[in-house]
Amino acid sequence: MAASPMSSLPARWAFRRRPALRRVRALEEAGFIRGYAALLDDRALGFDVTAFAMVGLHSQAEADLVAFEQRVRGSPIVRDCYMLSGEIDFMLKCVAPDLTAFQDFIIHELTAAPNVASVKTSLVIRASKHDPGVPIEVALERAAGRAGERTRDLSFHPKFHPRERSRAGQSHSG
Repeated sequence: MAASPMSSLPARWAFRRRPALRRVRALEEAGFIRGYAALLDDRALGFDVTAFAMVGLHSQAEADLVAFEQRVRGSPIVRDCYMLSGEIDFMLKCVAPDLTAFQDFIIHELTAAPNVASVKTSLVIRASKHDPGVPIEVALERAAGRAGERTRDLSFHPKFHPRERSRAGQSHSG
């Protein structure tokens, strides 16, 4: 779900505006909301190539893994980096203005990096789905199932409601 204007939250989640703002702040303070981001149109900004690079390393010693992660954090072309189990050590999502820029990154930066044993790439033809974040609907259904009810209102659960969370904390500290 993309970020919604705060004015649309009350209608979506059956909240009044002020309680909705309090609940959002409580979710931020509890660490459930880490931040906000704008979804940019990569093609409109001149980035015509999206690709995935599957990277195998010679060594999987922790120091080597950390060194590789630090290296890719410094590359603006790499947008996401995931350490994987199995045959591939890392999967990188890369975005470049054109194929030449992506090839330059692969040849001069990625395959030339210390400890890189292999690189396989796949170009994205089109994105069929992009849903950032987690499926909040699943979390709500699980929480509602544990509470014995079905609801879209987060306030019933102490994790999501500041007043209930503080009461729960008081009853345990007795």
